[in-house]
Amino acid sequence: MLSVFRIATLSAVLILPFVAYSNEIRDPTMPYLYIIYPSDGATVRGAFWCRFGLRNMGVTHADDDFPNAGHHHLLIDVEESLSPREPIPQDKKHLHFGAGQTEARLDLSPGEHTLQLVLGDAKHRPFGEALVSKRIRITVEQRRARRADRIDHSTMDHYP
Repeated sequence: MLSVFRIATLSAVLILPFVAYSNEIRDPTMPYLYIIYPSDGATVRGAFWCRFGLRNMGVTHADDDFPNAGHHHLLIDVEESLSPREPIPQDKKHLHFGAGQTEARLDLSPGEHTLQLVLGDAKHRPFGEALVSKRIRITVEQRRARRADRIDHSTMDHYP
């Protein structure tokens, strides 16, 4: 006969992985904002394309007041939270994509950086916490300099 302790332990071992997994499952009908590329923890060299993802809502131009649609804002190295009642600032750390862009070429200084997307409404205000992506960390390595004085001898004619 199994003791109460063994039953409790067995139950915990069987149930906990399901509970942990179920907390990661998102409602497929809810809007979801995310960074497609680069991935969290990635190392990039020099300038790179940052690609934005959005599910169950539309991307539109700034000033377009369509229901269930907004435009992207990319926060670079921003740690403080945004006020939902105030427009998102526009500066080197708060990039606006009011033409409906879903990607941007970034050229960040070498080192560690954070990236986070925020979907803004027609007046550049955040839609709320539900439409803020996970903040990711990336490392930018310095691009290797090309040597202008290097000559490719393999294509040259050689004379004896």
